[in-house]
Amino acid sequence: MKKWWLIILLLSPCCVLAQNKGLDSLQKRNYDPDEDTVPRLDVIDLFNDLFHIKSHNVPKRNGKVYYSLIPVPTNIPGGGTALVTSTQAAFYLGPRRTTRISNVTFSPSFSFSGRFSFSVRPNLWFQGNDRNIVGDVRFIVNPQYTWGLGKGGAGDDRELLGNNYFRFYETFYQRIRPGLLAGIGYHLDWHSAIKVRSNDSLYLPDYVKYDYGTAPGKQSVSSGISLNVQNDTRENPINPQSGYYVNAIFRINPTFLGSNDNWKSLYVDYRRYFHFGPERMQNVLAFWGYYWTTLSSKTPYLDLPSIGWDPTNRSGRGIDQNRFRGKGLIDLEAEYRRDILPSGFLGFTLFANMNTVTERDKYRFTGFHPAAGAGLRIKFNKRSNTNIALDYGFSKFGNVFYINLGEAF
Repeated sequence: MKKWWLIILLLSPCCVLAQNKGLDSLQKRNYDPDEDTVPRLDVIDLFNDLFHIKSHNVPKRNGKVYYSLIPVPTNIPGGGTALVTSTQAAFYLGPRRTTRISNVTFSPSFSFSGRFSFSVRPNLWFQGNDRNIVGDVRFIVNPQYTWGLGKGGAGDDRELLGNNYFRFYETFYQRIRPGLLAGIGYHLDWHSAIKVRSNDSLYLPDYVKYDYGTAPGKQSVSSGISLNVQNDTRENPINPQSGYYVNAIFRINPTFLGSNDNWKSLYVDYRRYFHFGPERMQNVLAFWGYYWTTLSSKTPYLDLPSIGWDPTNRSGRGIDQNRFRGKGLIDLEAEYRRDILPSGFLGFTLFANMNTVTERDKYRFTGFHPAAGAGLRIKFNKRSNTNIALDYGFSKFGNVFYINLGEAF
């Protein structure tokens, strides 16, 4: 299986270099609804019509902020229902034809069973796409099921693991040439109150057969810096219509920065989008693949590669978060997106994914774990092209329903 990711890594640069010539044409394509010859419709329009609100604000080329909001109850890992409120602000920090849209997402959630989550994730593109700042700040009190390492046991062979989690990530990118950026980042993962809640007599090291970041009553701290390379030709990261995205993150966590142990990791992400038909109609075939691996033997258990714990927590729809965890993970996904109505107000998606993770005792990959599903899209804000995403994913490991703002990738 090592040949799989080696082939992926070798072919990705070829695909990237072959598409560089498309960057200029992508910048010329402007999916601005204000210039659309076909009337577009979103939830904000319906709200204005319902309450007879007349808006005289004409969106400016710069400075306009487009908001999207979705308060919904949804299922959470570990069982139960939580109220999730996701707010997104999208805006331009430069001329729209030469600068990608920026966004900040704020997502608090809570449940009456003790689950609490707070996150802020900015993705800022500065004038001419010369600089990019990506951040991720979270605090989570969230019991989640764990199945151990590798493919784990059967669906019922799981334990409810409690932990308090604080994350602080900040990465700064600088353009090297059009579309290509390099950057440096700081990353902090702090887990505390780690304990198996479903069985008071069971200790986590005994269940997962792993010694790092599992000791009862101990905190798991990973503090480190990263070297990053990014190539992005997407015009709108919120809802890409064409182009590609490549990101590689090499992370080093030394003890002198506060980590419990010295460890390293590598994350390589590749996404490709193909648009068919008229530019104003969404008719997109999208592909996503990532390879995530630890390069050390002392990586804390909760920081090991795990399905659903990619940077945006959107991978593996149809499979529970944490269901597969190991020292290495490969995830491959495909999705077809299409408008149902000419106004773009309603759309649908069909998606499929599969992942493989390393076995518990050796760096050898298991078989692929497939999942599939379908979704409905409701246009919340046509200015930023933000959709409310209703997805239902299924696999032999279970069925999961998702409600989110924006596309999975």
